[in-house]
Amino acid sequence: MLCALERFAPLPLQEDFDNAGLQVGLTEAEVSGALLCLDVTEQVVDEAIEQGCNLIVAHHPLIFRPLKRITDANYVQRVVIKAIQQQITIAAMHTNMDNALGGVNFKIAEKLGLKNVRFFATKEVDGIEAGSGVVGEWDKSMSAEDFIQDVKACFGVKCVHANQLLERPIRRVAICGGAGAFLLGDAIAQEADAFITGEMHYHDFFDHEQQIQICVIGHYESEQFTKEIFKSIIQERCPEVRCVLSQVNTNPIIYL
Repeated sequence: MLCALERFAPLPLQEDFDNAGLQVGLTEAEVSGALLCLDVTEQVVDEAIEQGCNLIVAHHPLIFRPLKRITDANYVQRVVIKAIQQQITIAAMHTNMDNALGGVNFKIAEKLGLKNVRFFATKEVDGIEAGSGVVGEWDKSMSAEDFIQDVKACFGVKCVHANQLLERPIRRVAICGGAGAFLLGDAIAQEADAFITGEMHYHDFFDHEQQIQICVIGHYESEQFTKEIFKSIIQERCPEVRCVLSQVNTNPIIYL
């Protein structure tokens, strides 16, 4: 089953800093069920146990940096211990899924109803076309105010970080889920009217007034639909595997 996910988003597509792929456990075990999530926490492992799932597929790697010891010092080490004790395998599809055709950013574009969606800032890895962001258009343009409200409704957020509202209509939109500030210049070069991402630094907002509408919706919020991608891949290629979408909100950021 992991092979099916890796055929869709090959591991060589991941960024150099990443650690996608198998995190904990064995790949040869018969899958009783796959729990699909964004992050792996102790609550998520408990959910997998309750749901009778011995495989967890997450977007964000549980083990991002090398572990020098496995104790109860933090949640990562505690999850590793619990997963091994419960014979649960954990895998992550991270920046390889971000960079893949039909991956995270294409799902965001689909949710927004964008058309003619294609990569920008493209690259080729082992003969495979990939890209860190996508751009697409709507049939009709809309005001910046309506754009912001539509984005909030689509992603279920109560507020966004935005720069000065654009005074021209918005039709072409660039997207990079997660931490996408590094693509702002590329989005502008694509003549996008707006750029949606999950995170940007304070100073990135300066000097773009009336150039592009920046819309930052939160890292978790921007990638929340990723588990739907996992489910569609598994159901198409391994229909015998039972898939469960995690109901645990693992977003560590709360808005008060």
